[in-house]
Amino acid sequence: MAFLRLKFNPGVNRDTTNYSGEGSWWDGNKVRFISGQVQKIGGWLKTSTNTFFGVCRQMCAWNTTFSDIFIALGTNNKLYIEVSGAYHDITPLRATNPTMSSTDTDNCIVTTNGSTTVTVNLGAAYAANDQSFVTIAGVTGDVGGIPNAEINANHLITAVDSDTFTFVVASAASSGATGGGTSITIKFEIAPGYASDTIGYGWSTGTWGRETWGSAGLTPIDLPQRDWWVSNFDNDLVASIRDGAVYYWARGATADPATSLATRAILLSAQAATDGFTAAAVPVKTGKTVVSSPDKHLIAFGAVPLGSVAVADYDPLLIRWADQDSPTDWTPATTNSSGFLRVSRGSSIIATTFARQEHLIWTETNLYGLQFLGTTNVFGLQEYEANVSIISPRAMQTVGSVTYWMGREKFYAYTGRVETLPCTLIDYVFQDINYFQVDQIISGANEEWNEVWWFYCSAGSNWNDRYVVFNHLERIWYYGTMERTAWLDTNLKDYPQAATTAEGGTSGYMYNHEYGNDADGAALAAYIESSAFDLGDGDQFMLSQRLIPDVKFGGSDVSAPAVTFQLIPKKFPGAAENSEAADTQSVVESSVDVYTEQVFIRARARQMALKIASADLGVRWHLGAPRLDVRPDGRR
Repeated sequence: MAFLRLKFNPGVNRDTTNYSGEGSWWDGNKVRFISGQVQKIGGWLKTSTNTFFGVCRQMCAWNTTFSDIFIALGTNNKLYIEVSGAYHDITPLRATNPTMSSTDTDNCIVTTNGSTTVTVNLGAAYAANDQSFVTIAGVTGDVGGIPNAEINANHLITAVDSDTFTFVVASAASSGATGGGTSITIKFEIAPGYASDTIGYGWSTGTWGRETWGSAGLTPIDLPQRDWWVSNFDNDLVASIRDGAVYYWARGATADPATSLATRAILLSAQAATDGFTAAAVPVKTGKTVVSSPDKHLIAFGAVPLGSVAVADYDPLLIRWADQDSPTDWTPATTNSSGFLRVSRGSSIIATTFARQEHLIWTETNLYGLQFLGTTNVFGLQEYEANVSIISPRAMQTVGSVTYWMGREKFYAYTGRVETLPCTLIDYVFQDINYFQVDQIISGANEEWNEVWWFYCSAGSNWNDRYVVFNHLERIWYYGTMERTAWLDTNLKDYPQAATTAEGGTSGYMYNHEYGNDADGAALAAYIESSAFDLGDGDQFMLSQRLIPDVKFGGSDVSAPAVTFQLIPKKFPGAAENSEAADTQSVVESSVDVYTEQVFIRARARQMALKIASADLGVRWHLGAPRLDVRPDGRR
């Protein structure tokens, strides 16, 4: 008998048929390729048992001159700063309602016997939002048997009326009562956003009083997901809502940041007034803000024009920036570098990123470069490419000096010029995307493994449930299933950070990725399957009786790690394994561990495929080049 060395080209190829892709890998999950060989990816573990509320769409990490390491997280409900596994709520407050008087909160807490629902009766209009958050303080004594410590807290509003709202506490009331004292303060947070893109139809759409009140009932309305854009300005944080306001959080000058971490972010316009600049010059609505490096200008991509304080005047192609080193001075003058310019093509700015000492700007069809000139013009704009797309505001990633991104039908790279990336998964990915939820698509680097990841919603899902990976060093592609809503690979942390919230859920977690071998304490199942291969030209059957495995288990956490080897026989290329057109025998499989030298495994077919899989705790594996003992065995 002769040994057939089973060596396959690196990467996964789904843009051919299974049979014509002979010599390639056809399918896989939770695997990667290193030096052309397959291995299982690393696992992940929660950074802490603490949770954040809502769906996180962006994270930003920075360190301060006080040696703090902060990560800002923006969810559809909240804005947080994470420090050592704790989430500090800095969600901005909405403006104080002018119709409420100081006495409207006196003894406004109402309980119902046996219920955990608490009603706040203000006796006046207050314009709070269902599903938004409120912070109550100053309640003295128990009310209806509910401890005041449970009432004096941050609450999710569960229902609203013209002058009342409700929330839920842990303890049930022992009696119906009204009280709380005359020192109660109530602070409402800004209205929450949507967890994903939603289509609504007027009067009954979404949250009462938000977005659609007064709209015609049969007119479909696109309700976009809430996206934050966060970046640090020195020690401080600038955070903006897509197509919304800009906020500022100050780190403060004390060594201990505890006081600052208990302080809410405020409108950037309010900070401008504090700094002695014109508050009305700060854009009241922007598409995205970013702090430019190294020139330190705060730039708004999409903004209301200078001189306007009307949200309706928003121009999605207008670029404005504040004075250098001063994020609150937006009034152009001969003594500062504030300014503006406008993109000439497209209807809106879709995405931006910083790369190669410039900002790349995508509209629906064009790519531009914004460069810091250092002259009286401050910035200059160049058009690089027409008829080029980007699929979402976060579908790009810069690694080294190259920017990679996902378009609406292909992948691209910018290396100083725009290039289309050859991809062996084009049909697999772009024929199975939920295009209504493309705003959820995110990209992230995993620099240890020379990878760029994209997470997206498959056609049958409304939540990110799949990923596709480009290994930019080996120029190969692979894919799998995983639910992630945000990704961050920073040198400030030992591991890549990722965030996720289950679809329909409210509690989210951050994870350390490439940590251990398991999926947060559960087994991390992984597999790789080859395209079909045959003996000769496939005109005769092959008989296999023995397999010589080549796999190592370095890095495993168990004493006896193992994988399963499978031979999948077929009579004809179009036959699924174990179908009537396939071989009458079942798929042949055998467990292989560190002590396995050879496996006696009998299979007969015209074509075969090889599959290696693991589904146990603590297993890490790296496949080499196994050999199959085969011989010709007739033509029928």
